[in-house]
Amino acid sequence: MRVLIAGCGYVGSALAQELVQAGHTVWGLRRDPQGLPEGVLPMAADLTRPETLQDLPAALDIVVYAASSGGRKEENYRAAYVDGVRCLLEALEPQKTSLKRVLFTSSTSVYAQQDGSWIDEDSPAEASGFTGAFLREGEQILWSWGVPAVVLRLAGIYGPGRFRLIEQVARGEARCPAGEARYSNRIHRDDCAGALHHLMMLPDVQPLYLGVDAAPVELCEVQRWLAEQMGFPHPPVVSDDEAPHPLRGNKRCRGARLLESGYTLRYPSYQDGYKGILQEWMQKNAASVERG
Repeated sequence: MRVLIAGCGYVGSALAQELVQAGHTVWGLRRDPQGLPEGVLPMAADLTRPETLQDLPAALDIVVYAASSGGRKEENYRAAYVDGVRCLLEALEPQKTSLKRVLFTSSTSVYAQQDGSWIDEDSPAEASGFTGAFLREGEQILWSWGVPAVVLRLAGIYGPGRFRLIEQVARGEARCPAGEARYSNRIHRDDCAGALHHLMMLPDVQPLYLGVDAAPVELCEVQRWLAEQMGFPHPPVVSDDEAPHPLRGNKRCRGARLLESGYTLRYPSYQDGYKGILQEWMQKNAASVERG
């Protein structure tokens, strides 16, 4: 198959590498295509500048839109998830009838639920902020374009090289908010890539899936487990006002639809996923671990 990955960054590069290894022809589109995985064909372009999209590969079978916002400002989200989608689809118009499928990486931040309730693909997605609004707009643009489109709403992505939570625990900066349970949801980068690969090949696909692991869990539990693995004290319990990084949501995402479609999670829980990341971090920070 001939595949274009638009926004070939952290998740897109992992997907591209997997597809190349499976024997597919893959183009990785980003502003600076240096550093793409071996075997991926580079394409330098800016998704928000139509003039840079005039020479897209012909006879594509699949397009994956995996751009990231590059920042949490309103203009970043509009550019990545609305303007970029429109520009790319306009450039793809000449080969629209031959495309088999378009996939879009969205986010579970489109859900506004804050009461710890379970959500799935049928739950209302009514987050009021601009992040959720622009993501939903991008989803609708794709669904209405006329080519079969699949949206994968991803939870918090973690994986190799992403040490933010580990370093907060190691530096003693992590805090556990007191009171009722506050749930977080995540998915390993390799499961993001694996799920996208699976949905590309699935004969009978639905328009929407949640990309989450099988274990929504309190953030405090994750922090305590990480502290134990590294030999550091548990983070202190504090009031919400004292928590430096309050959760932006409180929901439990159910990924049953993806699993029922035949996908098997590579990292079903945070313990499974963080083991390798912890090993990577501890090798780089042996002295800090010893002091702990």
